[in-house]
Amino acid sequence: MKSEEKLAVHELLYRAAYGYDSHNVEMLTECFVENAVMTLRVGAGDLIGPYDGQEAIVNFMKRAMKKQTDKRLHQISNIFFENEGEDEATTLSSLTLFATENGVCQLLSTGIYRDEVVKVDGRWRISKRHLDIELPV
Repeated sequence: MKSEEKLAVHELLYRAAYGYDSHNVEMLTECFVENAVMTLRVGAGDLIGPYDGQEAIVNFMKRAMKKQTDKRLHQISNIFFENEGEDEATTLSSLTLFATENGVCQLLSTGIYRDEVVKVDGRWRISKRHLDIELPV
């Protein structure tokens, strides 16, 4: 995989985080393929999901957004590629989740994303996402 392609995948992961944090549902939706799948696990708890399809994933995220009274910042870092091909790749990245409310910023949790991404019509998009997050948020 060329450096330009890796950079495009990094930007995809950042856009997904920014789309959520800014409540930009259109941007968030564009980050996932139509038949994407998402799961998550909090601590050592049970698997949550799967959320099957772009619409189910985005609806899950919209419900979470509506419950939040704070301003979230999903900081994505330490991105690396486990597998990489011309049209598909698997990445791992670290999540540091901050929240600001009433003038106070605090660390809410940390986690690890495992994303499978595919190139569709010249654009990288998430086809499968799993999040292991340390604490409930």
